[in-house]
Amino acid sequence: MKTQPGSTPVRSLTTALAATASALSLTACGVLGGDNASAVSKKGSDITVGLLLPDRDTTRFEKFDRPLIEQRIASLTHAKGKVRYANAGGSVATQGKQFEQMIAAKVDVVLVDAVDAKAIASGVRKAKDAGIPVIAYDRLAEGPIDAYISHDNELVGEVQGRSLLEALGSKAATSKIVMMNGSPADPNTARFKKGALGELENHVIIAKSYDTEDWLPAVAKANMRKAIQSVGLANIAAVYSANDGMAGAVIDAVKEAGAGTTPPVTGQDADLAAVQRIVSGEQYMTVYKSFMLEATNAAEMAVAKVQGRDIAFDALTRDTVDSPTQKGIPSMLVPVVALTKDNIKATVIKDGVYTVKDICTPKYQADCAAIDLT
Repeated sequence: MKTQPGSTPVRSLTTALAATASALSLTACGVLGGDNASAVSKKGSDITVGLLLPDRDTTRFEKFDRPLIEQRIASLTHAKGKVRYANAGGSVATQGKQFEQMIAAKVDVVLVDAVDAKAIASGVRKAKDAGIPVIAYDRLAEGPIDAYISHDNELVGEVQGRSLLEALGSKAATSKIVMMNGSPADPNTARFKKGALGELENHVIIAKSYDTEDWLPAVAKANMRKAIQSVGLANIAAVYSANDGMAGAVIDAVKEAGAGTTPPVTGQDADLAAVQRIVSGEQYMTVYKSFMLEATNAAEMAVAKVQGRDIAFDALTRDTVDSPTQKGIPSMLVPVVALTKDNIKATVIKDGVYTVKDICTPKYQADCAAIDLT
């Protein structure tokens, strides 16, 4: 899922965070923040939150999620709380060791975005045995987790599928598409796929469908080359790509095969490179998921859990989801939106994720001008 890094200023994110997070955050109404909450806490502000993220190939994790979580925990704990951070670099074994190190360090709570949802279960059980609560972040982990925060991942797939149908219009029923799904080890993949198929099945011809090991763009590109050879470049009307990293690889494969224009291609994550491809017309859409809301509310859930503020924690986790090993997990599902060239200003620019300058580099200035993105 490797993408071109952006240059979003931290101040811009912090300013947008203050406005955007209030939609789901309870701090603004006094439930989570303030001295009164601390007075009734089981543990004070001197807490340590363990944060385990899965890889560095996905731009958002290092650029947005980590700093946003760190900022929010500092704010909630009057700068007394700490984040102990580790990134697995895409390795299941590495994340397992990092989880054990968090337990050995006696962190107060663990936020984990699992590389492999099933493999992480043993670490979750060890943490539970050690009295350390675990909150699954972005991907639903197996094992006895205390809570889960992510987006409605089936809805993500539905939004992607509907977007493709809109792009194909009246030709949809006779159109052949290729599906480039995510990693089978990621439980979100099945949900994305289910949502997409719910929209696409019986409405288009799914000529080829691939699962993509570890979400690797190189694997997606190799599979797209196979699809082109099997189906024929001229016969591929659209491509369902589960995320932006793979979308970029799919588009590269299509262009290298000699296409003058690219068919509609979906994506997810609103990576800067993807937004620029949307501006230029190479990518049709991406799913914008407010990782600002996800990250900051995850921080609030973690602090509320450690400080024993059950009312606040319950208010943040009003949804429930099931994993293969646990039913009725307290959850928060953050909304998503389809990002196209028509609503860039109303989404990533309005929320301070990117500026016009970030997007409209010299290469894209003419394309930006054409859609009044100035």
